[in-house]
Amino acid sequence: MFESIFSHRNTAIGLFLLAALFAALSLYLKDDLSWSVTYPVGWTLPLADFINLAMDELLQVAAPFFRGLSDVLDWPMRRLQDALHAVPWPVLTVIIAMATFRVGGAKLATFCALSCLYIQMSGYWEESLNSLTLVSVALPISALTGFLIGTAMSKNKTAARLLTPILDVMQTTPAFAYLIPLIVLLGFGPVVGLIASAIYAIPPMARNVKLGLDLVPNDLREVAAMTGCSPLTRFGLVDLPTALPQILVGLNQTIMAVLSMVVFAAIIGGFDDIGWEVLRSMRRAEFGDSLMAGIIITLIAIMLDRTTRGMATRSRQRAQLDLTTTRFIMVSLVAIFGMWGILHFSALQTLISDGFLFDPSEYLDSMVAQLSVSIGAITDALKNNVVYYFLLPIRIGLEQTISPYTWGFTFTPFMKTGYWVILSLLATFLAVKKNVLAGSLTTVIGLFVFAGTTGMPWPSTILIAIAIGYWAGGVRIAALWAVVLGVILVSGLWEPAMFSIYICMSALLFCIVLGGALGVLAAQSVSVSRLMRPILDLLQTIPPFVLLIPVVMLFQIGDFSAFLAIISYAIAPIIRYTEAALREVSLAKIEVGRSIGCTPMQLLFLVKLPAAQRRIALGVNQSIMYALAMLAVAALVGSRGLGQEVYVALGQADAGLGILAGGAIAAIAICVDRTFVSALVEKSSQSER
Repeated sequence: MFESIFSHRNTAIGLFLLAALFAALSLYLKDDLSWSVTYPVGWTLPLADFINLAMDELLQVAAPFFRGLSDVLDWPMRRLQDALHAVPWPVLTVIIAMATFRVGGAKLATFCALSCLYIQMSGYWEESLNSLTLVSVALPISALTGFLIGTAMSKNKTAARLLTPILDVMQTTPAFAYLIPLIVLLGFGPVVGLIASAIYAIPPMARNVKLGLDLVPNDLREVAAMTGCSPLTRFGLVDLPTALPQILVGLNQTIMAVLSMVVFAAIIGGFDDIGWEVLRSMRRAEFGDSLMAGIIITLIAIMLDRTTRGMATRSRQRAQLDLTTTRFIMVSLVAIFGMWGILHFSALQTLISDGFLFDPSEYLDSMVAQLSVSIGAITDALKNNVVYYFLLPIRIGLEQTISPYTWGFTFTPFMKTGYWVILSLLATFLAVKKNVLAGSLTTVIGLFVFAGTTGMPWPSTILIAIAIGYWAGGVRIAALWAVVLGVILVSGLWEPAMFSIYICMSALLFCIVLGGALGVLAAQSVSVSRLMRPILDLLQTIPPFVLLIPVVMLFQIGDFSAFLAIISYAIAPIIRYTEAALREVSLAKIEVGRSIGCTPMQLLFLVKLPAAQRRIALGVNQSIMYALAMLAVAALVGSRGLGQEVYVALGQADAGLGILAGGAIAAIAICVDRTFVSALVEKSSQSER
């Protein structure tokens, strides 16, 4: 009896109802309970000032060390940069082609050679080499550090518990946020971008090393122990070779993570690399130039991705090239000098060095400008409809959105009363017909629709988050939500945080609907899947800065542009996970559905989607991470919230504000991740029972 009354689910329902009751009371008595709607400024704590004081103390003590570290890291960057620039581009192209041919075959070699030719003819060869320099120096730092961390996490459970949240913070904190303390400690320059890139790229390596070592069969370790191997010998001869494929996957992801940071690194003082070209052209609203430079980053990413993937999957036997190592080296040298001679003593060298015969960037700029003028009326209508009928209700609620200017009529007291009556009847009906939890959630959603994300009383929002965390993962997740939202509240970042949640929530609702539908189509049709795959690759590899320019040119700066920018970055995981999950539904379940006479639509909604819901939920979780990571970039096109706070802190070199705002984004991402994972684990255990 006692356990039934205070069960896990009933406690969550009680918290939902308490939050709904307090929200209704606060909204009704908002003049008397104004403190519950708007957190008083006098209640905030100067946490940012405390962090700045700590940074000042650290700088006074550790300044010589960090300046020395900057000099140490700057030396190999400059030397490698000089070495790459000293090699003629035809020679370097052939070296890359022959090396990739050895790893991945003729197709990869041809792609790499054509990519190098495009980079040279586009006029960005030197800038691309500078970016490659940053990647080449940051990669060993990230790979070695990640390898040591992953090994420690695999060998020691306490280390795993301590290091996992640190890796989460490193991976979810916006790059802008930890650029600020690095600037304070190291000053402006390419070394800051190098360290920021290395920090961002450590977690993938660490996680994959841990996973690879954890998957080593115990049988192999027992055999090694029986033969008298010491722990160090067993690690070198058994654990590492067995875990090598997974470790190479981590290396691949680390390379991609380092490369994805080149634009961010350019913001704080790169050295004329391709990231700086993207940033410069974006600031000038030159879509054509930024797209061409962004494509180069994508090409480099694909080359490195395919090369490392080939290294991970390549057979221990010789690959496509049936030559001895000595003969391979001889053929490579002949090809290098032959290509250099042909280009050096022919008119082809002049043609390629002069670049494209026409400048496609000017054509692209003109095309986007003409398009923005010709469809201006359509884009304005689309933007206004989405803002007035979708974004504003989520942000400030129906109470403030409905007006003669926006919806064409006034939200009268009689209509408000009708809204509450309909909401009460619907919640009661669901509570009676289905369960109390459904009725409670309906009440909470109705309150959010009425008051909006930014108008909801803060105590109710915290209670709702605690209830969701408790329902998904128990006391630990509920306490995590309480601590995170409590710190955000007392630090004075509540309003920016609620704005960030509003813009992310709006974009995610759209991503779930559209991305889910596209994922279903891709799973049902091979042609649709093939058509969408390169588009998704482009969205996930091209710098998000490039996508902002046509959005701003077509829709101007504002919430709608930020909404589209987040969608473009966050929709790909939902599509990919949905397609993969539906394709992997067991044939046995599908045959059972067909045998009982299910139509294709019934088979989809009654068999495939329920069977794939866990993996689809993981895709939603990943999209949430992507959306939160995009907040700082979306601030460049008019979005406010925590992303704007991070960007302002970067401009003012305010380490305290930057760490707090970036940490808030990372903390919310971690809370969402833990809530999703806990809910999936609970659902899995229930299904097993």
